[in-house]
Amino acid sequence: MTFAKFAMAAAAVMAAGCASITSREEAGAAARASLPETPKAWAAAQQKLGDVEVGWIASFGDPVLSALVAEAQANNKNLQIAAANVDRSRALARQAGAALKPQVNLVAGASESGVIDPGRSNSQFNAGLQLNWELDLWGRIRSGQQAAAAGAEAAEADYLFSQYSLAAGVARAYFIAVEAGLQEDVARRTVEALTETARIVNVQYENGLASSQDLALTRSDLATAQDTLTATAGAKRDAVRALEILLGRYPGADLDVRNALPVAPPPPPAGVPSGILERRPDLIAAERNVAAAFNSLDSAKAAKLPAISLTSNIGGASGSLANLLDPANVAWTVAGNLVAPLFDGGARDAQVEVSTAEQKQAVAAYGQAALEAFGEVESNLDQGVVLDQRKASLTEAASEAAEAYRVARLRYDEGETDLIDVLSIQQRVFATESNLVSVERLRLEQRVNLNLALGGDWE
Repeated sequence: MTFAKFAMAAAAVMAAGCASITSREEAGAAARASLPETPKAWAAAQQKLGDVEVGWIASFGDPVLSALVAEAQANNKNLQIAAANVDRSRALARQAGAALKPQVNLVAGASESGVIDPGRSNSQFNAGLQLNWELDLWGRIRSGQQAAAAGAEAAEADYLFSQYSLAAGVARAYFIAVEAGLQEDVARRTVEALTETARIVNVQYENGLASSQDLALTRSDLATAQDTLTATAGAKRDAVRALEILLGRYPGADLDVRNALPVAPPPPPAGVPSGILERRPDLIAAERNVAAAFNSLDSAKAAKLPAISLTSNIGGASGSLANLLDPANVAWTVAGNLVAPLFDGGARDAQVEVSTAEQKQAVAAYGQAALEAFGEVESNLDQGVVLDQRKASLTEAASEAAEAYRVARLRYDEGETDLIDVLSIQQRVFATESNLVSVERLRLEQRVNLNLALGGDWE
C-alpha cells in the first residue's frame, strides 16, 4: 500500500469515527430525561400569567438601588473571579482543539567535532521543518475539544447567573440596611417615649402620686429599650458593611442609604415551569456540564482504539552554512504511524469507568438543580401571598394599637387606668410598627427572590 492510499484509508475511517460524538441535543435530552413530569402551570395559587419580565431592578423605582447594583457589577471581586474563569475555560477549549490541526515546528542546529591532534575539526549545520498530525480516527480529540467547549459554555452561564445573583444580593443587602435604619428609628422613638414617661413618673413619685413599683417598672422598660437601640444600631452597621463588601468597597459602615423602603412592585409574571430550564443560567450551566461529561466519556472510549499519526520532515544538512539550502543537501520524509494499545494495566478501562461515573453525576446534578429551581419558584409564589396577607393584618394591628394607646393615655391622665396598662399598650404599638417594617422588607425580598428564581434578567 502506498503512503497516499494509507492516508486516504485513514481519513475515511476518521470521518466514520466522528459520528460517535455526542450531540448537544442528545446530551440535553438525556439531562431532561432525569426530571419528573413538570406541570403546565405553577401549583402556587394566585400566580400572574405571562412571560417572565426582565429589568426587574428598575421595577423597584429606586435610583439609589440601581446605582449600587451597577457599582457592584463593576467592582465585586467574586464576579471578577467568575469572569476570569470564563476566560480560562475558553482558553482550555482552544487548547483542546489545537490537537485537531497539524503541528509544525522549525528545527535548526549546529555542531562541531574534531580531534585534538593534529587539531582537525568538522562543522555540521542543519535546518528544517517538522510536521506532526494525529488523525482523529474515533473522535477522541474532537470529543475532548467539545467537552472543553461545553465546559466553557457552562462557565459563561455560571458567570451570567453570578451577575443575576449579585444584583439580587445587593438588593437584599440594601433592603436589610434600610430596614435596620428604620428599626433603629423605632427603637430610638421608643427610648424617647419611655424617657419622657420615666420623667413624668419620677415627678409623680416625688409628689406621692406614683408608687415605687411604677417608677421601677418605667426605669426597667427604659433600660430594655436602650439595649434594643444599641443592638439595632449595631445591626445597621453590620448590614451596611455587608453591602459595602458586595460593592467592592472597604467595609467602614459609612455608606448612606435611604431612610424609607421602596414600594414593593406587583408580583412578576411567572411563565410556565418548563420555561426556567431554558432561561435560568445556572440550569443552562448544569445542562452544559452534562454535555461535557458525555463528550468526555466518548473521548475516554475512543482512547482505547488504535491511533494513527502522520509525520513529515524536510530540511537540509551541510558542513557549510552557504550550502545548507542547496537542493542536493535537502531531504524529505513522510511517515505514517499506528499505535494500538495492548496492555496499560487497566488505565484506559479505569478512565472509562471514571468518565461514566462523572456522566451519572452530571445528570443527577442537573436533575437536582432543576428540582431546587422549581421549589424556589413555588415557595416564592406562595410566600408572596402569605406576606401580602401578613401586611394587611399587621397594618390593621398597628392602626388599632395606636388607637388603643391614645385611649389608654387619656384614661391614665384621668386616673382611670394604671401605668402598667399604658406601658403595655405602648410597647405593643412599637412592636407592631417594627413587625410591619420587617414584613415590608420581606415582601421586597420575595420579589427579588422570585425574579431570580424565574431567571429574569436584572438589567
